[in-house]
Amino acid sequence: MPERLLEDLTEDLSDDDLGLLLLIRHFERKLLDLFGQGLVQGTTHTCLGQEYVPVALAPLLGERDFVFSNHRGHGHYLARFRDPYGLLAEITGREGAVCGGVGGSQHILSGRYLSTGIQGESLPVAAGVALHLRDAEPGALALAYIGDGTWGEGAVYEALNMAALWRLPLVVVTENNGIAQTTPTSAQLAGTIGDRARAFGCRFLHVDSRHPHEIRDALRPLFERTRQGAGPLVVEFATHRIGPHSKGDDTRSAEELRHARDHDWYPLQGGSARFARLDAEARAFVEVVAGEVLGRPLSAREG
Repeated sequence: MPERLLEDLTEDLSDDDLGLLLLIRHFERKLLDLFGQGLVQGTTHTCLGQEYVPVALAPLLGERDFVFSNHRGHGHYLARFRDPYGLLAEITGREGAVCGGVGGSQHILSGRYLSTGIQGESLPVAAGVALHLRDAEPGALALAYIGDGTWGEGAVYEALNMAALWRLPLVVVTENNGIAQTTPTSAQLAGTIGDRARAFGCRFLHVDSRHPHEIRDALRPLFERTRQGAGPLVVEFATHRIGPHSKGDDTRSAEELRHARDHDWYPLQGGSARFARLDAEARAFVEVVAGEVLGRPLSAREG
């Protein structure tokens, strides 16, 4: 899939897509700000730079589909539910939290959405759920988000083996941002993700585009084939992590950080009047959310 110029990325987006992208961007920025003020406890991993992935995939998923997220999953949750109030309440342990304040930033359960901070844990679970869906709920699928570093976990290969053997309705979305915590992908991944997926007989697509419509057009027929029994699909997004691994622990060089920012979907300078308006609205909305949620008492489980 060819990569489009940054200037083109936002012009063709609907207000809904662009608004959701901007909501996630400013939510994540606010989290880092709150962490710096001591208002977020523990840890938090933002998806800055990767927001377009779940935004692009959201319309391809139905209510019967399961989504398995990971430690960098705020954007996955917001694209699925558009619930910044409940998510921020969960992360800060306030009343109205999605999981009563006990899951925090990484461990969320809401209907058919589950996230975990343990690398590779979700793949065997997603394969088991996909087996159930194949037999009991035909047409539904399980989608699991993983990173490039998670391909170093043996559970990934055990799950892919079973998924391919049993032709399970499983989609594995790899957000390859080029670095596994502090280790460059080139230093920890031999060969390619595509070759590894194809070795199990899985269908595979590599995605360079950051444009939601292009991504959906490419993936819609592949998702449909997965629903119809074609077996697992592995999708690799070549993306970029703009923020740190967690809070402020970024070990990349200035050149590496500049490269990531140069490939960010979010225009660093200027932009159209429409973009500026929606950007300001998203920023203001996140401030309203933060003010309202932080004004709540701690959840009963937290207190």
